[in-house]
Amino acid sequence: MKRRDALKGITLLPLAGGAISSMIPWKAAEAATVSAPPDLFAELGIQRVINARGTVTVLSGTLMLPEVMAAINATSHDFANMHEVIDKVGEKIAGMLHVGGAMVTSGAAGALTLGTAACVTGTDRDLIKSLPHIPGPTREVIMQKSHRYVFDHAVRLTGVKIIEVEGPDAMEKAINANTVMALFFNAASDWYGVPDSISHEQFVAIAKKHKVPTFIDAAADVPPVENLFRFQKIGFDLVTFSGGKMIRGPQSTGLLFGRKDLIEAAKLHFDPYECPIGRPMKVNKEEIFGMYAALKAYLARDHKKEWQDWIDQTKQIAKVVESVPTVKGETQIHTGESNHFPGLVITWDQSKVKITPRDVVKALAQGNPRIEAGGGKDGLEIAVVTLRPDQIDIVARRVKEVLSQAV
Repeated sequence: MKRRDALKGITLLPLAGGAISSMIPWKAAEAATVSAPPDLFAELGIQRVINARGTVTVLSGTLMLPEVMAAINATSHDFANMHEVIDKVGEKIAGMLHVGGAMVTSGAAGALTLGTAACVTGTDRDLIKSLPHIPGPTREVIMQKSHRYVFDHAVRLTGVKIIEVEGPDAMEKAINANTVMALFFNAASDWYGVPDSISHEQFVAIAKKHKVPTFIDAAADVPPVENLFRFQKIGFDLVTFSGGKMIRGPQSTGLLFGRKDLIEAAKLHFDPYECPIGRPMKVNKEEIFGMYAALKAYLARDHKKEWQDWIDQTKQIAKVVESVPTVKGETQIHTGESNHFPGLVITWDQSKVKITPRDVVKALAQGNPRIEAGGGKDGLEIAVVTLRPDQIDIVARRVKEVLSQAV
């Protein structure tokens, strides 16, 4: 029996409490009084950041919900068979999202690699072992030219070649015997300001006609919560969302869901199997449980109340900063596919308040507390969705202070 097969078959037998205590010495340490947690930011010399830029990875994405931390802590004291964790959590998530299969991945980028790998190999063990050096002709993935982006590198890791198309006719002509997948980047028109040359529905219809699996990257595309269900209704075979953005799961997690057969194939490329392409994309059990808890909490949330809270917070900041002459704060809602939530844009007469938005951004980042915000030549941008409630007044006062010093 191979080692990985033996590990998959492990069953943890129930033990009496006394036996556990005698066999596992660290149980006694866990029972001891736990001291106050250390301030690791101070110990390591890392400055805390107030994030008014949004769920960007460079600022650690999101703050996990209390429910997520509770799930992580509750599952960190015991071992589990990882095949069972991945399967059971995936089954629950699939039920919550009304799809055939689901799994927790190492971010949406990890999902892109695993989903593509599944489309390349299916469950063929020899092909799985061969990636990224696929025997025979190079496999191809169809993408709209305007959808090419930095994250398609996660797709190319599997050894495929990306074929660029523009318009439905070109897509029809590009599909051939080597085409294994068609990838749609949902936020492409937001990123580049170029309309899609093929709509979601056209893209799916053409691919289905030729029996080519479709995959949509919607990493940052909740809210609205309805997007978690929208793309499978259109007919996409695979969907990915980031776990570490507005769903507020662990930053290192993502969701991959859709057709059950493709999800089962994707699992064969993933930990705890020892040498597939996804082994370096391991997700620990605590994060898998944490992502499950985050999705449960997100689906149960009062989204209308949350939206109104964000609107109120933008107005709260605007009221403070507008006490500076010529300063105006306007609530703006991004209308594109990604990052669809309210934010605040602050503008002023730069002939009277003699500082540019970019210099305000710099001053906020160099101040104490350190505040990260966005902005260009026309205004300062504040994302309230990543601010804790206790940070709203802090940001408002600090922005007012920087602007007042420039009058």
